[in-house]
Amino acid sequence: MKPLELDKSEILKYQKNRDPYLFLDFATKVVPGKSAEGYKKLTYNEWFFKVHWPEDPNMPGFLQIEALTQMCSLSILTLPGNKGEIMYLISADKLIFKKKVIPNSKFYMITNVIKYTRGFATFKAQGFIENELACSAQINLVLPKEIKKYKIK
Repeated sequence: MKPLELDKSEILKYQKNRDPYLFLDFATKVVPGKSAEGYKKLTYNEWFFKVHWPEDPNMPGFLQIEALTQMCSLSILTLPGNKGEIMYLISADKLIFKKKVIPNSKFYMITNVIKYTRGFATFKAQGFIENELACSAQINLVLPKEIKKYKIK
């Protein structure tokens, strides 16, 4: 399939997160079923910077993982028939946090599908600040609509 470029309004057509819990501004390259990458521009006005250590603001680790999860889901939700469906996080493994994600930076995410079978997907996900690795994880998501097809009756 041809790679896609999605602005925020187009991202909203594929997945259901909404502000202030949408952590994607632009998907620079989505290869359906294979990979997704893009970014979130972080300003001082983000709700979490005001409460997550106001003297030393940084994006909480669980929100970094949520942003990566949202980017991962785009590679499956852009497959035919999946637009607007919901994917759920079932686990995140091998979490590594190396660099603070701070205000006035661009959190760039690169995600790759490792395996996608019967509605279960495993991804390698990385987040970068200024071309330096900030965090990484192996993320496992499920697409309930798909796994229902394989239920034993």
